[in-house]
Amino acid sequence: MGSLGSPVLLSLFVASAAVIWIAGIKLSDTTDVLAERLHLGSALGGLILLAIATNLPEIAITASAAMAGQLDVAVGNILGGIAIQTIVLAVLDAAGVRPRAPLTRLAASLQLVLEGAMVVVVLAVVVMGTQLSPNLHAARLAPASVAIAVLWVIGLVLLNRAGRGLPWREGGDAPDSQPEPRGHSKGKKEKAAIDKGVSTARAGLVFGVSALATLVAGVVIERSGEEFFARQGLSGVLFGATVLAAATSLPEVSTGLTSTKLGDYQLAVSDIFGGNAFLPVLFLLATVISGKPVLPAAHDTDIYLTALGIILTVVYMAGLIFRPRRQYARMGIDSIAAVVIYLIGIAGLATIAT
Repeated sequence: MGSLGSPVLLSLFVASAAVIWIAGIKLSDTTDVLAERLHLGSALGGLILLAIATNLPEIAITASAAMAGQLDVAVGNILGGIAIQTIVLAVLDAAGVRPRAPLTRLAASLQLVLEGAMVVVVLAVVVMGTQLSPNLHAARLAPASVAIAVLWVIGLVLLNRAGRGLPWREGGDAPDSQPEPRGHSKGKKEKAAIDKGVSTARAGLVFGVSALATLVAGVVIERSGEEFFARQGLSGVLFGATVLAAATSLPEVSTGLTSTKLGDYQLAVSDIFGGNAFLPVLFLLATVISGKPVLPAAHDTDIYLTALGIILTVVYMAGLIFRPRRQYARMGIDSIAAVVIYLIGIAGLATIAT
């Protein structure tokens, strides 16, 4: 990439972002169709299959960086990605909610609060893992990365149980929230696929091609973007936490807008929280590939981004509980608070990175 001119690098970056956006839409649609037809269930289909599918760019970047022994941008992308993917909720709040009401008011449910708590717990273990000795590892595994993966699986089991109903009024859903049950958009997508004559094999083929395109685009966007923005004076940490994280969050934007368009607000929030809980699991992948613990080598900026992700998640957890009624600039007060906190947080990150 270093031998290419800046205009070529920028063109590759923009083209890769476009591929990630288009492939992300296809991945979302085919994932829901496959989840319905293969009877995977809402927990598996929403929190595992879709989490992996929409985070394929981060998977590609993490694997590529681990093989090259350069984990700085990958770590910053994972932790910065959690912060910026949470801000995707503000985008959905402003652009995707009909009728006009704050997203958290329409999506409020105890299950989503639990999903937010899962993100907070996983990120807390990330902070703990950064303080462990880098010599504490065996068989290409490190205790922190293994603990994160185990906690993620335990969280999925608990969320699957919560999805079958909670011993609360309305099963854990707030009154006058979205009228149709969570996940109803998947059934609508499945019906639309049947009407168009899309077979399961074809859906699987589209899923595979879209996944491959996203993986390739993820590597290209990281390599071209890092080189281009470095020439513009942007540090690797800031690039990974902002520009790269925003570009690799495009699948979450596309899937979220699709869900809110169909009135499935709970699924839109769940996809964001589910993806954020899954991202730290990639530290296990990086550890296995590189053969050494990743978290003990984390920089101050990585810990800072982790804390920012926790704060933003708690803001939306509070929104789901308090359910704001009024909107300002087409957003609920929780989304406005999240955007302000994020901007202040990135400004603070710049002072650390420089």
